[in-house]
Amino acid sequence: MDLLVKDGHVYEDGNVVRADVGVRDGRIAEVAEAGDIGDADRVVDASGSLVLPGMVNAHTHASMTLLRGYADDLPLQTWLEDHIWRVEAHLTPEDIRVGAELAVVEMIKSGTTAFADMYFEMDKVADVVDEAGLRARLGYGIITVGKDDEEARDELREGVEFARDYDGTADGRVRTMVTPHAPYTCDDETLRESAEEARDMDVPLHIHLSETAQEVDDCVENEGVRPPEYLDSLGVFDGDEEDSGTEAYVAHGVHLNTDDIELLASKDVGVAHCPSANMKLASGVAPVTALLDAGVTVGIGTDGPASNNTLDMFKEARHAALVAKTRENDASVVSAREALDAATRGGAELLGLDAGVIEEGRPADLVVVDLDAPHLTPKHDLVSHAVYAANGADVKTTVVDGEVLMDDGVVETMDEERVVAEAEETARELVERAEADEVIDG
Repeated sequence: MDLLVKDGHVYEDGNVVRADVGVRDGRIAEVAEAGDIGDADRVVDASGSLVLPGMVNAHTHASMTLLRGYADDLPLQTWLEDHIWRVEAHLTPEDIRVGAELAVVEMIKSGTTAFADMYFEMDKVADVVDEAGLRARLGYGIITVGKDDEEARDELREGVEFARDYDGTADGRVRTMVTPHAPYTCDDETLRESAEEARDMDVPLHIHLSETAQEVDDCVENEGVRPPEYLDSLGVFDGDEEDSGTEAYVAHGVHLNTDDIELLASKDVGVAHCPSANMKLASGVAPVTALLDAGVTVGIGTDGPASNNTLDMFKEARHAALVAKTRENDASVVSAREALDAATRGGAELLGLDAGVIEEGRPADLVVVDLDAPHLTPKHDLVSHAVYAANGADVKTTVVDGEVLMDDGVVETMDEERVVAEAEETARELVERAEADEVIDG
């Protein structure tokens, strides 16, 4: 074996079993009773610990780590249009790289092994993912609002070229997608062509949808239909001739009614649920129970670190379970196991990755959670602990593609101290540039 994760409490097929996990050539070769697997080139001691499939962050904007804590406590449109977009206008490719480095270090340390990212300068993000050793599904955020026809075409071209050029890089750990930002930030033609290009390249299309009540109201006023029906009318949710469904999936889906949910289910469109950001921006609570009941695949995402303000998927799984119970006034909906599966298996399905579970033949994307802490004592139900009690700081080991990225809390693929220091300085300079320019404009 190349790697042995030894003597852990392993979450396998919905149950926790005492087992060893053997890894060969980046994949799980064997899950066996503790002590039954022989020698390995490297051994990770998981005794007394919980071994989980790595968390899959199904929707984020990673480089927004540089804006963490900036312009908080505002509703979405005010936060986005009056503050975030003004600072983002001053982002440089180097800023994007620095922000992405901070994000991947945070993700490695908090147990995320794969993530979906929609932002700018995505070649920089792809390079960072390669260096860090994570797995990712990346897309350039296409925005045409406020742009003339030529600029809009350039936006689409950049998104398509990135998706084409970078798919399968980083030894296959970087996959791509086509990502028009939202129905309200892209024109009809861009939305149509984005879907066509995604189908031609056989990559997913990912888009924000029905995040706020205002977005829905504006769409009804301007287009005569609700956002899901509007996108469907443009062919965004259409599959090809050999596939009755599509590889499209949406972020948020907060304001969906019964007809919206039936449409998404009929088109096999999944939803990346982002409970923390939706609560923080007071956007509302997605109808997760209804989505699951309709057979819609639900994954969990953090959204950007400026609207969350962490990339901790353990906290996100907890919030997903709790807000569903509150919305439905029913403590039995979205159990701990359902929330954990959404944060792992569900996200992997949305991203089209063969990960998210611990099973022979699957990619060896694993995390080891240290259970030796007061808040994880006593150990009546370890799945309950994973969702309701644990947090990212409890992760001690992170493995992706069979490679150890962190062990005993020490990140091995990135210089954590340098990354944090550089991000602090870069974020300060970015805000200073933006605010100085605003004074001059004023």
